Amino acid sequence: MKWHNARTGQKYQEFKTMEYDALLIISFGGPEQREDVIPFLENVLRGKNVPRERMLQVAEHYYHFAGKSPINDQNRALIAALEIELKTRGPKLPIYWGNRNWYPMLGDTLRHMQKDGIRRALAFTTSAFGSYSGCRQYREDIHRAATETGSGAPEIHKLRTFHNHPGFIGAMADRIRTALGRIPSDRRDSVTLVFTAHSIPLSMSETSPYVSQLEESCRLVSHKLGRTTGTLVYQSRSGPPAQPWLEPDICSYIRRLYAGGGVTDIVIAPIGFLSDHMEVLYDLDTEASELCQTFGINLVRASTVGVHPKFVSMIRELILERTNGAERRSVGVNGPPTDYCAADCCPNPRSLITLSDRPAQKEVA
Repeated sequence: MKWHNARTGQKYQEFKTMEYDALLIISFGGPEQREDVIPFLENVLRGKNVPRERMLQVAEHYYHFAGKSPINDQNRALIAALEIELKTRGPKLPIYWGNRNWYPMLGDTLRHMQKDGIRRALAFTTSAFGSYSGCRQYREDIHRAATETGSGAPEIHKLRTFHNHPGFIGAMADRIRTALGRIPSDRRDSVTLVFTAHSIPLSMSETSPYVSQLEESCRLVSHKLGRTTGTLVYQSRSGPPAQPWLEPDICSYIRRLYAGGGVTDIVIAPIGFLSDHMEVLYDLDTEASELCQTFGINLVRASTVGVHPKFVSMIRELILERTNGAERRSVGVNGPPTDYCAADCCPNPRSLITLSDRPAQKEVA
């Protein structure tokens, strides 16, 4: 299907639609009990320059919630919603689920799919923005799992990112609108709107569209709400202190707002996260909330998109782009991201080794 952006005149490559046997949900993974926490974090941090004492600090965040991350239950809820969506509206694809760092592990899932006779599947990853850890690393995970599965492994094609898809933007705007409704009406117009996303090393952000896509999403959501753009800040950094990461941190920003005076209400919208998992619950609902209580600031945290109907419907649309040549929808002036990344896109900042995401059998018409 060949299409273009009427506002910019930008033309896009023609893609060939294909038949698929299944949908594969790929996510980060999380522990489900206290005994899982350290093995899970060791999986997450393997090969990364993160001090063990920092890992143990993060472990305490999980212990605060009895060692159980909500992310797996939220993926189960998303899968249940998608099963209804696809059964009702099509295409009727079975849904599989594999994680990067905890069970069900992606490699185990691919072997299960192989036994079930799945030959080709689309993959939806729970990350809206392009970066090494948010996009390319998932492609590498797929490649590694398929290699380990061996001959007859299903061919997996990752769906595109969707930071400016109207389903994502509309769902996030609805979540913020609900949060604003919890502010007294006479103070609503003066609310400070703050968007948050996971901080990443500057070395990663400088070789990816992560920040520009986040900034675009924040502008689009704010516009839909009829507000000036909220401030984008970051959270959950995990690297050594000497390594520069994206700033400002959410708690540092709250301290700055308090020092400036005049702030009564803050709405935090975790736009960089698709579900209310551990980093949202601890970094925002615990640390940021306690800080605001200390300063006498009313903090309301907007929900993530989760299983919002617009978001679930968006995933179906992404599938139809690849199966039926459906319209590739976006809002704003930049058009939707492409299905494929360049071989040198979003490189691993630790090694700068890249992996072309084009499969052996070309998907391009």
